[in-house]
Amino acid sequence: MRLTGRRTSTNVDDRRGRGATGKIAGAGGLVGIIILALITWLQGGNPLDALTQSDISVQNIINPAQGNYEPTAEEERMATFASQILAGTEDVWTREFNKMGLEYEPPKMVLFTGSVQSACGGATSSSGPFYCSADETVYIDLSFFQQMEREMGAGGDFAYAYVIAHEVGHHVQHLLGTLGKAHQLMARSSKSEANQISVRLELQADFYAGIWAYNDNEMFNSLEPGDIEEGINAASKIGDDYLQRQARGYDVPDSFTHGRSDQRMRWLNLGATTGDIRRGDTFSQAYSEL
Repeated sequence: MRLTGRRTSTNVDDRRGRGATGKIAGAGGLVGIIILALITWLQGGNPLDALTQSDISVQNIINPAQGNYEPTAEEERMATFASQILAGTEDVWTREFNKMGLEYEPPKMVLFTGSVQSACGGATSSSGPFYCSADETVYIDLSFFQQMEREMGAGGDFAYAYVIAHEVGHHVQHLLGTLGKAHQLMARSSKSEANQISVRLELQADFYAGIWAYNDNEMFNSLEPGDIEEGINAASKIGDDYLQRQARGYDVPDSFTHGRSDQRMRWLNLGATTGDIRRGDTFSQAYSEL
């Protein structure tokens, strides 16, 4: 991607090296948690469950401050890259919302290492990047990009940008009301039906990532030959069917929550080649036709 000279976003909260931050109601709160953990252990349970259910994280006790963290030059480069991509999504979606007569409120982005606390709960790097609508924030540990390249064979700057744009796509769904309505419907549905709704959400977020790519290139001439292919390759490596077959040799379609590889590739490509947000209705089509 061509990003030289591009601005960085002012909506980035860099928490790398800090670890998760939990709430401790003074010493008494900590003592209470320890007592609860002891009771849980005496009853045959896992004492760490008491920490998980409290406002304090295991990370805070084991390693209260990651003060020795020193980002490498590559990590700093990726932090700048992520900030530039977020800025690009701000520019694109501001314009797209203006076309609809709406005002775009950009999300925050939190960069973290190891673990993090969001308004949606605690998470670790193994959770992967995620969007929390409760605080309208995208959370990402930049080491995920290394995992994409080394473990999934899905490297490349556009592949990484696709991940960020996908999470921002969930923010767009949140602002348009799609995310909230879908979650309400999922709460009233069976497990298999809720999974299908989740797939529809994820495929639309892929489509919105493509919408960003199309418009970012139109505005800034950002795409280079092979970029879209990098994104398509990444989409193929994060399909539910591909991941399940890699993990256990077979897939269980009823358990899919993000969509098959071919679906994710198709919806990303549709957004990236048309740039037409009206083409991204993943909720009206029959599930079998997605």
